[in-house]
Amino acid sequence: MSVFVGVSEQLLTEEELKQLLQSTSNQPNYYFLRLPHKVSGILEEFPKEFPSPEGQMFNSDRELRWKQQKPGLYNVLILSNNGETAGFTAIDGDWKTQQRAAYGYRTDETRFPRSLIFPESIDPRISGDKTKTNKPKLAQRYFIDADTSTVHFVALTVEMPQ
Repeated sequence: MSVFVGVSEQLLTEEELKQLLQSTSNQPNYYFLRLPHKVSGILEEFPKEFPSPEGQMFNSDRELRWKQQKPGLYNVLILSNNGETAGFTAIDGDWKTQQRAAYGYRTDETRFPRSLIFPESIDPRISGDKTKTNKPKLAQRYFIDADTSTVHFVALTVEMPQ
């Protein structure tokens, strides 16, 4: 496992960003879009509302985050366990990772005005739910500066069933 944290060498157009997101891996990818008036929830299909001003794509090895810098141009951050990625400049640091479980909320949770959407194909590990499934489980990966032990990024990920 080779940890890589990097940013795109140049701003990407909408089409370049779409190609990057669709060519990243052959495993299940999940998407989360942030729009000015709402969030998408976790989606398992490439979003129809693409592009959004910002969002993320994640799978079991990496997370790609994008943010619009200018109309039609996006900056991309990669948080990966697969080593260096072409087209990205490494962010200096001696990086290490720790993976932890992430927990979703029940649909009747009152802390949120609307329930967060989870696809059927993923286990959000609802607190208190002891049901065992053979689905990928929602998790989070901490990207830590090994010299200072400071957590700089927390990436969404999934733990694939064994």
